[in-house]
Amino acid sequence: MTAKILVTTLTLALLQSGIVEGLSLSFGNVTLFNVMFKSPSFLGRSVAVDSNLRIENDVDPNIQEDSHLNTYSLIQKYGYPAENHTVETDDGYILTLHRIARPGATPVLLVHGLLDSSATWVMMGPNKGLGYLLYDQGYDVWMANVRGNTYSRKHVKYSTHHAKFWDFTFHDMGKHDIPSTIDYILNATGVSQLHYIGHSQGTVVFWIMGSERPEYMDKIVLMQALAPVAFLKHCRSPVVNFLAEFHLSVSLVLKMIGVHEFLPKNEFISMFNRIICDETTITKEICSNVIFLTTGFDRLQLNETMLPVIVGHSPAGASTKQMQHFGQLKRSGAFRQYDYGWLRNHWRYGTIDPPSYHLKNVRAKVALYYGQNDWLAPPEDVEMLHRELPNVVEKYLVEDKEFNHLDFIWGIDARELLWDRMLENMRNHENSVI
Repeated sequence: MTAKILVTTLTLALLQSGIVEGLSLSFGNVTLFNVMFKSPSFLGRSVAVDSNLRIENDVDPNIQEDSHLNTYSLIQKYGYPAENHTVETDDGYILTLHRIARPGATPVLLVHGLLDSSATWVMMGPNKGLGYLLYDQGYDVWMANVRGNTYSRKHVKYSTHHAKFWDFTFHDMGKHDIPSTIDYILNATGVSQLHYIGHSQGTVVFWIMGSERPEYMDKIVLMQALAPVAFLKHCRSPVVNFLAEFHLSVSLVLKMIGVHEFLPKNEFISMFNRIICDETTITKEICSNVIFLTTGFDRLQLNETMLPVIVGHSPAGASTKQMQHFGQLKRSGAFRQYDYGWLRNHWRYGTIDPPSYHLKNVRAKVALYYGQNDWLAPPEDVEMLHRELPNVVEKYLVEDKEFNHLDFIWGIDARELLWDRMLENMRNHENSVI
């Protein structure tokens, strides 16, 4: 079942009047949704179900504005020096790179996670965004956007209407997007090394870069991995588990209806997000469950007032092949390349099974930060990664037992629980920058 069908099912359920007290959507033994909510008569807003859907609420106009601003405009709005840069990869993708410019300072590259974008580092505002904090601490901040997301939807040959445009996974991001981005930054700044901070998929692509293009490890001062993902053997994410359990049928359905982009960011998806995520007390609870469907739950660290901003910027796009690759990692329990089936594997790789990534090639200094309540990067899987990496300088479990996957970037107490520690680690390793 595709994302659009899931969205339609949930939306219709939410808009039904009457006595429905909860929503559960399951396939086999995999539960995708388990959302509890009260009757729509308590939603505290007016919804007209006609050709022009109206949603009336009391969202702060400033927050409403931020939900529509792009990354560049957000940075500029709050008085920081914003820049747009364009990077062309060696396989023809055109990526947008955002910068909070501090020329002459040590550059730091921030790489977002799955279904996310550069906005994630700044959309919480100057006092709660890691991008702003790093700039305030004296760094030259660069924020990547990988192929297929909101800001990187161009190619020298293909448009997003071509299936070929979406024929990629995070393997291609690690092999092409991140190396091209690093080279661009080093050329622009004139230095030989930079700091790297990745969240979720932003760590996956780094391990792949190290495996496939190990020469780039010499260009890294310190790699700091927030919610690091590689092995998914113990992953508890319902979405990833669904993709693992129903990998054949999901692939067939998606190909039959021609959906090459997973969760396309179109007007229908945006309206669906606005239906569920507004400022009313009841819909806050619903929204928390939907947003954290793949990541775990920790409402104490979520600034629910900012939910309109969150849903205004995410999901930011991914390919279905990319999502299927995550399902494959869960199913196999290994960290390896995309599985095309034994025949195509033999043609592409020369082996029946896809080759595993060479984590021993990741020679850069690495700090691993992880949480106990992380469905995508549980401690057991982080420990598997830790044993494979050759140069881990720190492995830190966040003290808050409820800290989850998105708290690393959006958590109310993220600075006190983690970011200050990261800044100290950065300063301790900076003597190698030329």
